[in-house]
Amino acid sequence: MVGMFIYVVTAEFTNDDVRGEYLGWMRGGHVAKVVELGGAVSGEVVLLDDGRVEGRYVFPDRGAFTAYESGPAVELRAEGARFTESGEVVFARRTGEVIFGA
Repeated sequence: MVGMFIYVVTAEFTNDDVRGEYLGWMRGGHVAKVVELGGAVSGEVVLLDDGRVEGRYVFPDRGAFTAYESGPAVELRAEGARFTESGEVVFARRTGEVIFGA
């Protein structure tokens, strides 16, 4: 897994109903699209103990992630914009390269 590139999107919600709607959207195809259309090796959704939700994606390398960002991510983020436009979800994005694994 060393050399892989990680992309994490953390969503924070104003209420449980919006969280449920977001989880339904993620489960209903968004994560699969990031893998199928975006070139990610894998994707997973984690409900954190504090109520936030993380979408975690593994790309083969930084170049694959860059291609995703300038290609499929544009449409996929537009689909998810309804969550930010309502003001009920705040997203934070982080990226990084895997340098060690066991």
